[in-house]
Amino acid sequence: MSEHQNSEVITKEKIDKAINLLKEQKPKERESVSDREAIRKMRRYIEKLTSDKYGYSYDEVSEMLKDLGINLTGGRIKYLIGELKKSSRRQKKTSSSDDNNPSSNPATET
Repeated sequence: MSEHQNSEVITKEKIDKAINLLKEQKPKERESVSDREAIRKMRRYIEKLTSDKYGYSYDEVSEMLKDLGINLTGGRIKYLIGELKKSSRRQKKTSSSDDNNPSSNPATET
């Protein structure tokens, strides 16, 4: 309780200034990301390399990334790509089913 006795008086003006300062802050850049986020960012390039046209395996992509200090097995990369595909399909399915569901849009009901 003695902590509060030594602190300055906090006025409404100070609170308003503090709120403005806090609201103006941008998200911090993270130095590291999860393996899921890393694959999400690299997904299109990995899919391109593992396509029939380029013919690389997930293990070969894993070896390329290992040289950069990204240690994910080919199996893990393949799994994460699959998970990302599933989640993007779910999002598309949800948004298209909302469009087809008249009860979700009461203005169109008769």
